[in-house]
Amino acid sequence: MAFPHLQQPSFLLASLKADSINKPFAQRCQDLVKIIEDFPAKELHAIFPWLVESIFGSLDGVLIGWNLRCLQGRVSPVEYGIAMGFLDPGGPMMKLVYKLQAEDYKFDFPVSYLPGPVKASIQERVLPDSPLYHNKIQFPSTGGLGLNLALNPFEYYMFFFALSLITQKPLPGALHVRTSDCAYFILVDRYLSWFLPTEGSVLPLLSSSPGGPGPSPAPRTPTMSFASYGLHHTSLLKRHISHQTSVNADPASHEIWRSETLLQVFVEMWLHYYSLEMYQKMQSPHAKESFMPTEEHVLVVRLLLKHLHAFSNSLKPEQVSPSAHSHATSPLEEFKRAAIPRFVQQKLYLFLQHCFGHWPLDASFRAVLEMWLSYLQPWRYAPEKQFQSSDGQARCVSERWAPFVQENLLMYTKLFVGFLSRALRTDLVSPKNALMVFRVAKVFAQPNLAEMIQKGEQLFLEPELVIPHRQHRLFTAPTFTGSFLSSWPPAVTDTAFKVKSHVYSLEGQDCKYTPMFGPEVRTLVLRLAQLITQAKQTAKSISDQYGESTSGRPFLSWLGFCLSDTNSSYPANDLDDMGQDSVRKTDEYLEKALEYLCQMFRLSEAQLTQLTLALGTTQDENGKKQLPDCIVGEDGLILTPLGRYQIINGLRRFDIEYQGDSELQPIRSYEIASLVRLLFRLSSTINHRFADQMVALCSRADFLGSFCRYHLMEPGLANRHLLSPVAQGRTASRARGPRLSLRFLGSYRTLLSLLLAFFVASLFCIGPLPCALLLVLGYFLYAAAMTLLTEQGKLHQL
Repeated sequence: MAFPHLQQPSFLLASLKADSINKPFAQRCQDLVKIIEDFPAKELHAIFPWLVESIFGSLDGVLIGWNLRCLQGRVSPVEYGIAMGFLDPGGPMMKLVYKLQAEDYKFDFPVSYLPGPVKASIQERVLPDSPLYHNKIQFPSTGGLGLNLALNPFEYYMFFFALSLITQKPLPGALHVRTSDCAYFILVDRYLSWFLPTEGSVLPLLSSSPGGPGPSPAPRTPTMSFASYGLHHTSLLKRHISHQTSVNADPASHEIWRSETLLQVFVEMWLHYYSLEMYQKMQSPHAKESFMPTEEHVLVVRLLLKHLHAFSNSLKPEQVSPSAHSHATSPLEEFKRAAIPRFVQQKLYLFLQHCFGHWPLDASFRAVLEMWLSYLQPWRYAPEKQFQSSDGQARCVSERWAPFVQENLLMYTKLFVGFLSRALRTDLVSPKNALMVFRVAKVFAQPNLAEMIQKGEQLFLEPELVIPHRQHRLFTAPTFTGSFLSSWPPAVTDTAFKVKSHVYSLEGQDCKYTPMFGPEVRTLVLRLAQLITQAKQTAKSISDQYGESTSGRPFLSWLGFCLSDTNSSYPANDLDDMGQDSVRKTDEYLEKALEYLCQMFRLSEAQLTQLTLALGTTQDENGKKQLPDCIVGEDGLILTPLGRYQIINGLRRFDIEYQGDSELQPIRSYEIASLVRLLFRLSSTINHRFADQMVALCSRADFLGSFCRYHLMEPGLANRHLLSPVAQGRTASRARGPRLSLRFLGSYRTLLSLLLAFFVASLFCIGPLPCALLLVLGYFLYAAAMTLLTEQGKLHQL
């Protein structure tokens, strides 16, 4: 598409909008590349907001744009390659951003689409704590609605890119899209690798064409000074929005302004949905929070955390310690040290707390779990990775990571307690749930990690250090000059101060801390150990029951006419779908998880055995079916809280049998309803008319009397296993006289058996009437034999 070089911007925009409808995707991208190369920034300025929205979709989610979250290379290789090349960090779109950046253009971004805490703060005329919003807030002339942020091109582009993960709703066909294969996920990875490099001390330069813009021009009003990473934290400075002050950054920090902006935008758009005040309100059971992250959202955040660990751990060994800080260190190296504690820690903690408390109790929680575990293990992303030793055991966690563990204490301890509360409410018989328990136990059981956590708790709980009220929030980020902390001589006191500052900044001065290795959490761990033992036994019981039902299944059951077992001890479980292999996996996961928990909390075999016996986990006499945990009261069995949990989660159940009138029990799925009702009326009429004769026949003491009792009398209720002692008092009143029951003729199985018998007889040239006579004769012989055996059994009982 050839445009005149002096074309008006409005006509250029109109032409591009028309082409977006009429031209194919590849041709449109080729035209855009040519336009970006040929047109000056003055004319490109008008098309930039429309182009960004056409790529990432509208903020209200109506327009889906290029639908990057569903675009995959293996499904649409041509469109995927074109889109990735166009949006690459060194591609045409980023060239357009830098071209506009050099001219200091600004673009309005509506405040109404920002995360909740930021939007509420701005609408209340309070300056948000993040420097990303400083000097950018613009009020309309009326002073009411329509608040906007004045963003530079790079910020505007990244705001749309990050928010498209939240605002764009997945299409119905996107449910089967693998997140790690989609264009959006891969673009996030490329941007992180480009703007947060793990190698070198400067960002990679953008290859610009001759006469084009210079690489990565810095904004004329930078977002913040790098000096603010140190001592002072802006979260307490609730300045009025009218007092936005200009920030004059050190010129040396201009080279990392893109890295700062990218990280702040990602953290603000993906994590900052819960302020500390909102989090504290959310602890109320009546509080409702509308925002709920998706599994795709969590996976992208995990990618961010993994890259941040690699970015922070790429510091040179001599630059890791704050005492080694010098003016010769590049701003990028300083940014590596401050990125996680300054920008990520608090917002990630509140994000994880919300997910732990509100995520459904199902296997999809695995995404949140892996995100949490990725953050807890920065050593996995260090240049010197933790390899397994020759005996298969993980190597000891180095003491180098003790400061990280201590300064992220709540990430380990409080969230571990939150996971315990979830694990105690899930069905551990499920292999997916068992795997999650195994993963957490394995991570926390790494050698030396529990000792580091315990040391951090000791530092927090030691009473010597007293921090003045409200002073703690001023020191949430580490300082690198050493000027303030030099007044605290002992190193241990300095570390204790950092641990206390971390806890108080996240939970408040009046927080009630529950030690991870204290008696309360130990009790929860013992309960989990007991549930793991129960789940192992239940999985084995389901496996045994499945094997018996498979091996003992009659021939007719393969035709679909088998009587369903209405008194089955165990409900449906994903074990039924995956078979014996899933039982083996579940047993392995739970066995290893129990072993790791014993290592962490020093549980002995004697404690586990005593707990198992005390909670009634031993198998009953049949080796399989176990009753829920209960106690015997005056009116019968009373469920304990543990028993209620076992029933709710399907771990155990009572063997419930129908004990009423067999003629009046509900019609089953294997019976013909109309035929059952007809046979009931017929048998009731016969029983009413010949009741006296039946009583007389059953009262005889000879063989005829025994034969009639076998067919006309129900087994005594006293011989039944009554589950409730309350019913025993009413047994006598429910005794019934002799009667005829024809209900068995209404069963599909009985009718099919008769049809098969007549069919087989016809093969031997036996007619229907002779076949019927043979069946009746055969049944009489069978009934006579059973009568004799029954009478002999009664004599032996006497």
